[in-house]
Amino acid sequence: MYLHIGDKGCIREKEIVGIFDLEVTTTMKTTAEFLNISQEEGFTVNAVDRGEMPKSFILADKQGVSRVYISPVSTATLNKRYLNNKRKRIIR
Repeated sequence: MYLHIGDKGCIREKEIVGIFDLEVTTTMKTTAEFLNISQEEGFTVNAVDRGEMPKSFILADKQGVSRVYISPVSTATLNKRYLNNKRKRIIR
């Protein structure tokens, strides 16, 4: 299944390594450096429309290629969507 991360994208759930709150994690120097380097090296995908504030980032790995998706959706909402998808798989 896919996880909807904002107006501009979806990610396959099996590719997700972690979902992180931008406000909390960017206060840490290493995380801020990681995000800057991933953007400089072209591994960042922006799923935020103009006027929206980024709230989270999702680290994903597809066949050894890492991507960082910047999302306007909160980590709490992303978690609810993930759990709803999981329930749908169990019910089927």
